[in-house]
Amino acid sequence: MFFSFFSSKNQKLVKQWSKEHKQIVKIATNIITAYSNNKLTTAKKELKELRMVTLNHLMTEDVEFSRMEKDTKNLDKDTVRFITEFKHSFYDTKSVLRHFLKNYAHDDTILDDKFFEAFNGLVAVLAKRIEFEENNLYSKLDTK
Repeated sequence: MFFSFFSSKNQKLVKQWSKEHKQIVKIATNIITAYSNNKLTTAKKELKELRMVTLNHLMTEDVEFSRMEKDTKNLDKDTVRFITEFKHSFYDTKSVLRHFLKNYAHDDTILDDKFFEAFNGLVAVLAKRIEFEENNLYSKLDTK
């Protein structure tokens, strides 16, 4: 209880972001299950939720990572460099994700086999990215 009261801003962000990652994974799993069971209305509803959670998560990360890059007094140079590299290496994936969610999270968009194949590919990439982010970047930030 007292730990969270005395946690640094970065530690609180790591906790929040980790929680959002779990939420994103859960929603993605719900989409796969709904689509596989031909519950397309449910899959569409979950896609809208995924869009909201993911875009909010990415926006917060972008803002906070930019702040951290400038925060040279509270972070060591290696951590700042790591944040910068992380942001640049994730740029293309974020663009693909945003475009995908923009296209498929509308009521009139058809969820077909093309959607499902693209979604599964995107989920695989994001799962690896989340794992990397939490095991590398978050572990550095959680001590600051």
